[in-house]
Amino acid sequence: MPGTQLQVRPAAVAGRFYPGDAVELAAEVDAMLKTAAVAPGPRPKALIVPHAGYIYSGPIAASGYRQLLGDGPRPRRVVLLGPAHTVALRGIALPAVDALETPLGTVRVDAELAKIAATLPQVVASREAHAREHALEVQLPFLQRVLGDDFTLLPLVVGHVGAAAVAAVLDALWGDDDTLIVISTDLSHYLGYNDARAIDGETARQILALDDSFESDQACGAFALRGFLQAARQRGLVPKLLDLRNSGDTAGDRRRVVGYASFAFTQEPA
Repeated sequence: MPGTQLQVRPAAVAGRFYPGDAVELAAEVDAMLKTAAVAPGPRPKALIVPHAGYIYSGPIAASGYRQLLGDGPRPRRVVLLGPAHTVALRGIALPAVDALETPLGTVRVDAELAKIAATLPQVVASREAHAREHALEVQLPFLQRVLGDDFTLLPLVVGHVGAAAVAAVLDALWGDDDTLIVISTDLSHYLGYNDARAIDGETARQILALDDSFESDQACGAFALRGFLQAARQRGLVPKLLDLRNSGDTAGDRRRVVGYASFAFTQEPA
C-alpha cells in the first residue's frame, strides 16, 4: 500500500566481517572480483560460496561471483540458503521483513517467492533466525556489486532439516535462467592445515560427485548443502570446482584453519 513503511533487516556484521563504509566496501569487493578467474562455460544456475570475514574467505567467494559477470542477461532473482549460527532452528526460516540492508543499500525480499515458500510445511517465518546471521549477510555485497540494484532476494536460514525437505523447497523456487541459487557454507573448522586440506579435498570430491553423504563437521552448511546436492542430481546440474583454500592460505595461521570452497553448477543442454 502507498505510504507503508518497509520492514528492513539492518546489517549486523558490517564493520566486522566486511567494511562498514560503502566506498571502501565497494572497492574491496570489486578488487576481489577483478582478480578472480573466469571459468569457461555457461553462466551458472547455482553457486556454493563461503561466508567468513572477507579477509579470510572473500577471495574464494569472489571466484564464484565472478562467473556471473560478462555478456548477456544476469539473474534477477536470487534464492540464498545458509546455516543457522545464532539460534537453534528446526526447519527453514524466512526473514519476515521486506528488505535487507548493507552499507551499499537495501535488497528487496522477493515477495512472490516468499509466498510460495511459506506454503511449505518445513518453512517458518523468523526474524530472530535472520537478525544476527552472518552466513547470508556477507553474500549481499557481492550480489549487489555483480547484479546491481535490479534484483530481488529470498534469503533462507536452514536449520536442522532433512535433505529431501530442503530439495523440495528448492524445487518450488527453482525458476528459470532468471533465478540463481546460492548455497553459503564453509568447510572444515579448526583443524591443522594439512588435516584440513585432506578433509576439504574429500568434501570437494563428494560435492563434484553430487554425493550428499558427508558428515556435518565437513561443512557448517551441511543441511542446506545436502538438500541442494539432491536437487542438483534431480535437475542434472554439472558442478565445477572454482577455488579450494583455507584460512591458512589467506589471512590466518596454519595451526587452526577453516576451509573454504567455491563451486559453480551449470545446466547443460539436453
